[in-house]
Amino acid sequence: MGKITEGIKQLIIINIILFIVPQYLNIDLTNILALHFPENEHFGIWQYVTSMFMHGSFSHILFNMYGLYAFGTPLEQIWGKNKFLFFYFSAGIGAGLIYTLVNYYQFNEALETLVNTGISKSEILELMNPSKMYSNENLQTMNQLYNTPAVGASGAVYGVLVAFGIYFKDAKLALLFFPVPIAAKYFIPIMILGDLFFGVTKYSIGNIAHFAHIGGAVVGFIIIWYWKKKQFKTS
Repeated sequence: MGKITEGIKQLIIINIILFIVPQYLNIDLTNILALHFPENEHFGIWQYVTSMFMHGSFSHILFNMYGLYAFGTPLEQIWGKNKFLFFYFSAGIGAGLIYTLVNYYQFNEALETLVNTGISKSEILELMNPSKMYSNENLQTMNQLYNTPAVGASGAVYGVLVAFGIYFKDAKLALLFFPVPIAAKYFIPIMILGDLFFGVTKYSIGNIAHFAHIGGAVVGFIIIWYWKKKQFKTS
């Protein structure tokens, strides 16, 4: 990895500032900067960028910033700062968009089921309350999607992880709970398949935006594939 590169250093500094300062000043920026469901009153188009700099806990920001440093450093050394930052933000924004599309599909699927029972959409939306639990599974699903904002750089980091795996496919990687080194070309697809499994089932541990991870990985792969095909020069 070596010395931290300029672009990654700037990203980490901004992330740390936005994690520490609001806590120190006792300011909650969630409604402004976190990514909300499109029909939520707090939704703003800028949140596809700002949510990448928000984190829910110390462990959340620690793992994301370590991943950014560990896998992003060699990429910025190859590409240069501007190209790396373009890739990073593209993967992060793409992750947010795919995450929103999946949530919107799930929301409207549940909404259609309820509307078919004779309840109007406006009546259903009035029931969306972040502090309320519903016995009806469709209402509970909609309430969670509507009122749970997404934060974190994980989607962008997954894009970086995919790029690292393509450029350094034989590099050995390991997880804390599975400390056996595995080549990146096998390790990274396994991680993405794990996110896909947890995303489509109910076995997810914790409140993790698995489809944001998948979205970042997909967008990152598409960008690298395009760059390699067109043989873009590093800048």
